[in-house]
Amino acid sequence: MDSSEPFYGPDFAGLAAQDPDVARVLLDEVARLRGGLQLIAGENLSSSAVLAALGSVLNDKYAEGYPGHRYYRGCEEADHAERIAVERAKRLFGADHANVQPYSGITAILAAYAALLQPGDTVLALALEHGGHITHGSKASFSGRWFDVVSYGVRRDTETIDYDEVRDLALRHRPRVIVCGATAYPRLIDFAAFRAIADEAGAWLLADVAHEMGLMAGGAIPSAVPYADVVTFTTHKSLRGPRGGGVLCTDELAPGIDRAVFPFSQGGPLMHVVAAKAVAFGEALRPEFRVYAASAVDNARTLVEGLAAEGLRPVSGGTDTHLALVDLRGAGVSGTEAERRCAEAGILLGHNAIPYDPAPATVTSGIRVGTLCTTTQGMGAAEMREIASLIVRAIRHPGAITSVLERVKGLTATHPAYPR
Repeated sequence: MDSSEPFYGPDFAGLAAQDPDVARVLLDEVARLRGGLQLIAGENLSSSAVLAALGSVLNDKYAEGYPGHRYYRGCEEADHAERIAVERAKRLFGADHANVQPYSGITAILAAYAALLQPGDTVLALALEHGGHITHGSKASFSGRWFDVVSYGVRRDTETIDYDEVRDLALRHRPRVIVCGATAYPRLIDFAAFRAIADEAGAWLLADVAHEMGLMAGGAIPSAVPYADVVTFTTHKSLRGPRGGGVLCTDELAPGIDRAVFPFSQGGPLMHVVAAKAVAFGEALRPEFRVYAASAVDNARTLVEGLAAEGLRPVSGGTDTHLALVDLRGAGVSGTEAERRCAEAGILLGHNAIPYDPAPATVTSGIRVGTLCTTTQGMGAAEMREIASLIVRAIRHPGAITSVLERVKGLTATHPAYPR
């Protein structure tokens, strides 16, 4: 294996000589990625250019504040990097204002709440058990402890968001903020409908689109930006960038958002990550990224069709994005057991609750699958159909794990992660 490849770091030979234990971890991680199918919906493979920026000297610079207004001197190049990232984000998403400093999706939504809410205010958001995120009201999160969270859900018959219920709850409870967005919802969200409800209820509209932002940037699905007052997102999922977050908002809200990121919720930004975000935004502005985004959605639909054809029911009947939920009750297997069997066969996916799930959250009746990594690796419809067959075989026939693993290795050999 060529240790000069960029994803090992700019001076892997030096690292290997100084710290062979950590060097071996990097080598083994690339081998792991190349040896299995990565179907975890929130993961992707970033480019060599993104990884090069992450391993840069900008890691060393303390740059508290914003371009032109830093606490420490010597931030000229840090300012330049952040301005590039901000301008590219605004152009890519069509936003008035962009803050690229959040360390993660959670700190991005924390900043949005801080800018729009006071402790005790009412928030209306998607229920966790119906696909919402922990920041949408979980008692394990600041969101559920600091705010009065009212939850809306999906219909039993369609397993899609009940917009009549959203409106009724909004008019009854008059929330300060309505959150639209999810972590395990495979269908398009009607942002125009949410905008109308928010206007009628006198609420701010916050779109938390951590998973889908790259698909929106690539034009594969409708964007939340024209409708929401604030949009929070991550840069490491469908955007194929570094691990981190971001906030978009109107000019009116920009000063409050910026203060909520720094100094309220964060200290100095991770400038090497900000530079890597700039690289990722630049990559997403290229025409080939639009092809990638559309392919990720097409692949998810093909994968779901293949699973359905072999008896595994897709929640809501399918998907409009890169991810899908699959109901395993017909197969007589729990989500955690299916996850374990697939992992043994070299297929990594996640157990996940389905709407109105009778199983405990630690067990679940479903799995969540995503096509971001496999699409980045160049896989298409034929591979998706084969992967669907492999998933079903691993779940239904534990004795066939070895043969499934061999087929997985064949797929990854012809479509490797980080090809040389």
